[in-house]
Order: sequence, then structure tokens, then C-alpha cells
Amino acid sequence: MDEYDVIVIGGGPAGYVCAIRASQLGLKTAVIEKQWLGGVCLNVGCIPSKALLKNAEVAYTLRQGGKEFGFSFENLVLDYSAAVKRSRQVSGRLTKGVGFLMRKNNIDVLLGSARLDAPGSVIVTDAEGKTNQVRGKHIVIATGATPAYPRAWQVDGKRILTYLEAILQESMPKSAVVIGAGAIGLEFSTIWNAYGAHITLVEMLPRLAPLEDEEVSAELSKAFAKKGIQCLPGHRVESVSATDTGVTVKVSSNGAEKTLEAEQALLAMGFKPNSKDLGLEAIGVAMDERGFIQIDARMSTNIPGIWSIGDVTGKLMLAHVGSAQGIVCAENIAGVDTVTLDYEMMPRATYCQPQIASFGLTEAQAKERDREVKVGRFPFQANGKALGLGEYTGWVKIVTDVTYGEILGAHMIGPEVTELLPELTLAHHMELTAEEIARNVHAHPTLSETLMEAALAASGQSIQI
Repeated sequence: MDEYDVIVIGGGPAGYVCAIRASQLGLKTAVIEKQWLGGVCLNVGCIPSKALLKNAEVAYTLRQGGKEFGFSFENLVLDYSAAVKRSRQVSGRLTKGVGFLMRKNNIDVLLGSARLDAPGSVIVTDAEGKTNQVRGKHIVIATGATPAYPRAWQVDGKRILTYLEAILQESMPKSAVVIGAGAIGLEFSTIWNAYGAHITLVEMLPRLAPLEDEEVSAELSKAFAKKGIQCLPGHRVESVSATDTGVTVKVSSNGAEKTLEAEQALLAMGFKPNSKDLGLEAIGVAMDERGFIQIDARMSTNIPGIWSIGDVTGKLMLAHVGSAQGIVCAENIAGVDTVTLDYEMMPRATYCQPQIASFGLTEAQAKERDREVKVGRFPFQANGKALGLGEYTGWVKIVTDVTYGEILGAHMIGPEVTELLPELTLAHHMELTAEEIARNVHAHPTLSETLMEAALAASGQSIQI
């Protein structure tokens, strides 16, 4: 029987990062993975979708940008299958990279499904049904999550899809109803719309990107409408059914019902944890009513030696958050100095067009907590780099505390704003103020100048507007 200091169940961004850090700290480590190293993110999630989004950006420019950029086509042909092929190549390259990292760090990779039969003991069952028992002083559950949707909505992979089928299909629909205006729904709406599909985006809550600042949602709605995406916020989906030619989706709002028809429906409403069939209930691991594993700030469960990280904890279901949890978990297991994560201040990024990026409190949330705030704004329309790119929708908004100048949050919508987040999150982490961001000289012309200008605006000193 193989024995380890740390056994990580799940090889996604949370699990494999945890394993690497544990190995760096001198712990004998193994990863158990039943499907693919890199998890959903690298294989069928955030990485291949970004490749598709780049192809979509090019496609949109070719279809819509000829007048501005000075070109024209008589018979433009866009091959969506080529975009999917490129996305698979990108994914494959990174997945192989994870395998290399496992070997480099002397981490054993055990392929198969895992089940705890006792604290410290895991049964691994491979694809052929053969079992192997391994023991670990510490077991880390990093099994991720899967799409959640009503059982009555029968996913067939052809007419009714989740992100998994959508990201792998080599042809795209001429029309689609996208259900859910979170990151997945917004990004697939962007991709398919860029290739000319007719998209209807349905969101039960009153606005698109409902977890973002209200002004971001309003700006995004205008941008999507301009692109021809039909948006139906405040609409509840009553039923989704496949037909011979596509799908029928019935929605309601304020008592009025309407029927939507399209070739496909994408279900993008949320996720449920992969916590079943792991043997957790038998050994008493605490979970909430939805099945998310309960952890403390150290990433420990209520059972000594059992830890959990990533989407299966339901803390903040983002790959980079899972990776951060993995590092903290490994450091706590090893007993070395580490940090306590503040999930509210974690960066959040959505790669629709225009992009959305944020962290911390919205203006409304800050006021609800009785914070007196100053807000600095700066539009991309006044930024030379954005104008040169031909992408100047949106703005940067920084929320600060009046008393101490503390940065409480930032909310951005516009070109490549996801790349602008680190300066702001680092500033918050190091307790810098907006004034110090404003004093930092930013290269010209760059998109990052909008951060400097928004910081200046927070103290009434904006130069460019």
C-alpha cells in the first residue's frame, strides 16, 4: 500500500497547484484524477473559451469593422470549426504542461475515481474497474463542480447543451437561447453573436451580470443591444424542450408568458458541487444543504486531516481562487507561514465583449455598510490607446473610503479590463490609496492610464476630463 503525506483528489487548478506547493514544502504528494489533468478550466473551460473568444473577436472585426479599418469582402467565409480546433490545441498544450509539472515536482498521478473508506484511506478505481488502496496523512478534496439545471430539462448535447457540449461542438447554431447571464452565458453569447448567430439571452434576475456593479450591467446591456443580442433580464424560464428542428423555451415575466424558438439552448445558470460518491458522509465531513464542503480559513474541514479547496467548497467558484486556496491549504498542512484569503476582495473577470473586471465592494454595497465613499470614474472614450484600438466602450470606476482613502472596490467594463485588475488588487492588498495610484506614472498611451485618471477623479483632480 502506497503512503503519502498529502493526497489531492482532483487535478484541476485548485488540486494540481496544491499538490505542487505541498511537494515544494517537502511533502510526499499524490494527485488522483479521474478524467484529465488541468480539470475543467484547462480542458473545457476558461482556457479553450478564451481561444474561441479571440477567434470571435477576429470574426466580428471581419464582419463589422470593414468601414472603420478600411477593408471589404464580397464572399467572406468564416470557419467556426477552425476556431474550435485551435482552442483544442491551446488546451492540449497546457494540459501536457500540467503533466510535466507533476513529473518535475515528483508528484505521483493516480488515474481513476476516488472514494474515502476511512480518514486517511482512499480507494482508487481505474477505468477498467481495478482498485488500489492508498493512504495519506492529509487528504485534500478538490473535485470541482458540474452544471446545475432542473432535471426536467433534458440535456441531449445536440439541442439542449451545457458549457461542456457547447465548447466541444465543431459547428455553431444559427440561433440560440442562452439561459443565464453570468460569465458562461455572456461569453458564449459574445462568441456566437460574433459569428452571426441570433442570440436571445435570458436572465431571471433583473439585470445582466447580476453580481456586478449596477452601472456595469447597464453599460453591458447597451453594448449587447448594439451588437444585436436580444436581452431578456427579469425573465424566468418555465420550460426547455427539444423539437425536431431545435428547441422551444417558454419564459415568463410579471405574469406574461412568451415562447422562444431557436436551434439550440445553452443552460448556464450555475453549478453544483462534485461531492457525492466520495465517502464524505460516512466519515462525517460537514456539507451544506447543496452539498458544498464546509471549510474554515485554513481550508480544513471539520474532520482532522481532511481538507477541501476549489469549486467544491462553493466559496468563490473561480479558477484563480481555487489555486490560491490550494497554496494556502498546502502551507497550512506543512505548518509554514501563510495568509488568510479575503474572498470579497478577490479579482473577478468576465471575457465577454466588452470585458468586465471587478473586485471588492460595489458603490451600493459600500453605502449599505454605512461607508462614506468617493467614486472616481474615467471613460475609455477619453483614452488614446482605446481610441486607437477602436474599442472605447465602457469606463473604470474606483470606489474609495472618504475617511482614510482606502480602496473599497473597483468596477470596469471595456477593452482588456481584465488585464488592469492586478494593479488595483495589489494596491488594496498593500493598503495603498487612490492618491498613490494617481501619483504612479503610467506609460502613455496605455489602457492603464484610465486607472490613474479614475484615481485622480476620486479626489476631484482628473486631468483628462
